Amino acid sequence: MILEQFNLSGKVALVTGCSSGLGEGMAAGLAEAGADIVGVYNLGQPKIKAKVEDLGRKFKGIQADLTSIAPVKSIVKEAVKAFGRLDILLNSAGILRREKALAFSEKDWDDVMNVNLKSLFFLSQAFARQIVAQDSGGKIINIASLLSFQGGILVPSYTASKSGVMGLTRLLACEWAPHDINVNAIAPGYMVTRVTQPLK
Repeated sequence: MILEQFNLSGKVALVTGCSSGLGEGMAAGLAEAGADIVGVYNLGQPKIKAKVEDLGRKFKGIQADLTSIAPVKSIVKEAVKAFGRLDILLNSAGILRREKALAFSEKDWDDVMNVNLKSLFFLSQAFARQIVAQDSGGKIINIASLLSFQGGILVPSYTASKSGVMGLTRLLACEWAPHDINVNAIAPGYMVTRVTQPLK
């Protein structure tokens, strides 16, 4: 009974950062619930394709570098071309640079903010425009962090970006509610992923 409430059959989910870590795991979870997956990844061939197809769902992979917003419009266009619609956006792509705040470089600041916050916003915008055009309603799930609240050390741009994700999520939830677009953020604790590998 409870699983029926999470049934995503017929839905299409766009997942960034699908080739590893949380993005890969959540893409598999959405497929297990019945969604077809459009997976955005930066490098290599993601293993998630086989996992999604083994679950009987369809997978469309899109390789894109989200340090720039240049590919954003084409990502949504390719996704709609492949499946005819979009229903869910999971903004999981993220990068991190570790350095003391006294020594932190502008490049490390910009790289992290561009992926974690700027591309997240403009992809959400492109997704929302598609949802409005479909007149179907939709869901956006952003991946924030405990550092959105705790601050942390040695990761100034990551903390700033994830704090921005929380604020932006609140704004979009308010502004897009009339369009039946539900916007939430998840703030995971420490997980064993490539990003946390140096902490082991």
